[in-house]
Amino acid sequence: MREPSTIDSWIFRPRPNPAARLRLFCVPSAGRGASMYRGWGGPVGPQVELCALQFPGRESRLREPLFTRMADAVHEAAEALQSYLDIPFALFGHSMGAVICFELARLLRRQSGIAPVHLFISARPAPQYPHRRPFLSPLRDEQFVAEIRRRYNGIPGEVLQDPELMELLLPVLRADVEMLETYDYRPGPSLGCPITAFGGREDTETPFEELTGWREQTNARFRTHVFPGDHFFVRSAETEVLDIISRQLQMEVD
Repeated sequence: MREPSTIDSWIFRPRPNPAARLRLFCVPSAGRGASMYRGWGGPVGPQVELCALQFPGRESRLREPLFTRMADAVHEAAEALQSYLDIPFALFGHSMGAVICFELARLLRRQSGIAPVHLFISARPAPQYPHRRPFLSPLRDEQFVAEIRRRYNGIPGEVLQDPELMELLLPVLRADVEMLETYDYRPGPSLGCPITAFGGREDTETPFEELTGWREQTNARFRTHVFPGDHFFVRSAETEVLDIISRQLQMEVD
């Protein structure tokens, strides 16, 4: 049985900003924790407070059970965000995090009529497209790791060479992959907020036509930005991505 979590365990704020006029909630990619966004607090703007979501089973919540179903993760995340919704907010998610942000936006709208002012999607095909690759979940550990590296280039070499780090990472990756591979997209009303989608030019897992498919998920403005790089272009193009996010959010608070 999952133990009740506290709000503080869910929210990582690298630079708390009591004077913020808007919050940006960021959700990490598969296998990662909230520290993925540690350096984003300042660049997103002086009127924005960055709040990275820390999901169970990683970093400061290492001993807590992992989610393996998207609906469970989204529902608990929505509960944790309730006391942070006193000012306008936006959502940013990379890869797996993009799906969580999308479903969070839909759930918050259904539950309370609250909507983000902007949804930023990164390195993820639009949810209406069927899964087009063989599932990774059934693979043995060695094959699983090799395929994750081949598809996403997502495991640093220094982690691969450290058995203790791999022992910590592998269960998290497996749970997150299972969460994605069992995700059941259900069509619904389009979101009312603008969507900005980011992609990597060499990211074979997110073809441009499937990235632009996010246009169907909003009846507001939609934009795409494509950068040099693979699935983790957010590392090499971080400055450019943050500049776009900052400018968009500044428009929302003006």
